Amino acid sequence: MQAAGLFEQEIKPPEVARRLRVSRKSACQWHQLWRDGGREALVSRGPGGSRCRLSPRCLEKLAGYLEQGPAAHGWSARARGPCVCRRVRPTACRGGAGG
Repeated sequence: MQAAGLFEQEIKPPEVARRLRVSRKSACQWHQLWRDGGREALVSRGPGGSRCRLSPRCLEKLAGYLEQGPAAHGWSARARGPCVCRRVRPTACRGGAGG
């Protein structure tokens, strides 16, 4: 909604991008939406991306595994990132590692 306020003050998209620390492309897209539909057109539609496909039980187990940390599952304490998650997620749903 900050962008809408700036557009209402007739501030151009490049300046809006600079002030809000976003790309010019995003500011221009917002400006087009604002011009066509006003403030309501800029209201968030929620997070993007695909829906999580894990069951509630698997999500709960995964959260527990992540809470325990990598060392509890044989990884070094420095292990982080997608590699760990790719190996932990299937284990959470197969009943391994304490499940």
